[in-house]
Amino acid sequence: KDKQKQIRKKLLAQYSEWQGVPYQLGGLRKKGIDCSGFVYLTFRQQFNRKLARSTQQMIHAGVKISKSKLQIGDLIFFKTPGSKRHVGIYLGADEFMHASTSLGVITSKLTNPYWTRHYWFSARQ
Repeated sequence: KDKQKQIRKKLLAQYSEWQGVPYQLGGLRKKGIDCSGFVYLTFRQQFNRKLARSTQQMIHAGVKISKSKLQIGDLIFFKTPGSKRHVGIYLGADEFMHASTSLGVITSKLTNPYWTRHYWFSARQ
């Protein structure tokens, strides 16, 4: 429980620093960031862990887990319209943070019909 609280605290610190940063494909800066870039930087800056840089590479890392076993800090993958892949970080209480193409860095609910419909799988790093 305490470890989960610590992880959440670090994730929320990262979120407060990046909230509202616009989406930019390939971006890794406050001027613009993409979904995998946000995940990559969050793990590097908050946990000193180096993850793959692209969603495509992240898909093959970590251990797949069921949605019911999600823990704070797990990665959530989505198949969005077209052949796009999207990744976010689970915050607990059915919430995740991510860089969305339309709104930039935000938090969303997994129970939102859009995300429920496009949920693909989750993985623990």
